[in-house]
Amino acid sequence: MRIESWVSGTAPLLAGLAVALMPHPAALSPHAWHYFALFVAVVVALVLEPAPPACVGLLGVTVAAATGLVEPAPGDAIRWALSGFSNSTVWLIFAAFMFALGYERTGLGTRIALLLARKLGGRPLGLGYAVALADVLLAPFTPSNTARSAGTVYPVIRQVPGLFEVYSGDASRRMGGYLMWTAFATTCVTSSTFVTALAPNLLALELVRTNTGIDISWTEWVRGFWPVSVVLLALVPLLAHRLYRPHSSGGDAVTAWAAGELARLGRLTRREVVMGGLALAALGLWAFGRSVIDATTVALAVVVLMVLTRIVTWDDVLGHRAAWNVLAWFATLVTLADGLNRVGVVKWIAGSAAASLAGQPPTTVVLALVALFFAMHYLFASVTAHVTAVLPVMLAAGSAVPGVPLRDFALLLCFSLGLMGVITPYATGPAPVYFASGFLPRRTFWALGFLFGAIFLAALVAVGLPWLAVISR
Repeated sequence: MRIESWVSGTAPLLAGLAVALMPHPAALSPHAWHYFALFVAVVVALVLEPAPPACVGLLGVTVAAATGLVEPAPGDAIRWALSGFSNSTVWLIFAAFMFALGYERTGLGTRIALLLARKLGGRPLGLGYAVALADVLLAPFTPSNTARSAGTVYPVIRQVPGLFEVYSGDASRRMGGYLMWTAFATTCVTSSTFVTALAPNLLALELVRTNTGIDISWTEWVRGFWPVSVVLLALVPLLAHRLYRPHSSGGDAVTAWAAGELARLGRLTRREVVMGGLALAALGLWAFGRSVIDATTVALAVVVLMVLTRIVTWDDVLGHRAAWNVLAWFATLVTLADGLNRVGVVKWIAGSAAASLAGQPPTTVVLALVALFFAMHYLFASVTAHVTAVLPVMLAAGSAVPGVPLRDFALLLCFSLGLMGVITPYATGPAPVYFASGFLPRRTFWALGFLFGAIFLAALVAVGLPWLAVISR
């Protein structure tokens, strides 16, 4: 244990120092290269966890602010360091934890979980597909995957694993890991399935139009991605089932036990009805009120109403350590990722890679740029920031190569936006919520992110590219 602690503590420092001591590229200033070294050290520390992730993120922004690596003036530096705490997605993630708390305190989450267990508890794979189907049905109308998955799906399925403790702790652990990963990976797929399932998709289409003159419609998007979506939506619950092998030693006894527990719960209570009403109101506004009120504003309003209606107490809110911890962690990561763009590291990586592909066959260029665009998301804690910073560079690089099918290339880049959210615990809004669920250990999350990221990217190019070539003829 001591050796492991020593390694986890020194490896981030050594990784950062090794990068810092390398000669900096001519296109980057010394302070930009040193900031990149700091970011590398932070990512290695997030993987190895010599300290809690939130502390690692806070340390990173503090060092960057104190040394002026991003903003040289002290006042500007501290404003930059705290900018992540004003990010709307960060507060939407926080609100998702409060929603889950409301489901727990009222018992509504347990009731819904028991209903699922009664119907599908004897067939865990069916339960996984039910979770995936719920996300698919919500996705076309919910342009925030944080609201859809972390705020709607997670609070319900979080209650399911505890039901299996009646039979064994191992059953609960396996069921929890299986459901959490299935729900998270599924929402990454559905975020790419529909233009309206992820807000950055709409931004990407506008950037494609302004940079290339290509207009992509809602139906063209769905038509182009549906073969990839069908393959991945069928594969995710099945592969997660193979990895976790969720089981219950009770078999059919689980469904009978769940039916008995539902009978013992009796009729819906007033608090359950209020919580259900607030959740449905939030879902309705997320789906149909986005032109009137922001998704995060809706979530914060519901949290306030939960306190006023005594669904939860203010002490419950203050005492929710996981929610505040994730808020601090994700806010600092958003800031650190923004720093890479500010100092020019992101533009340098994208530009250097694009320049190295000059003279390559068009198909090679498309595959390489899509893969690079996908992999570069390890540097981002926001899909919106990734789109803004990197998509125009990739479009310009593809446009400069004769023979590249520009419409197909642009579609592949756009299709990858939701899929890339699976790769890290900070890659997309719902990720920190599932990471903090307690069922997906740190190393498991990183390993699964790499595995499913590779599968998603392979499916995108192996299925999506030939399909686009067929329908574009």
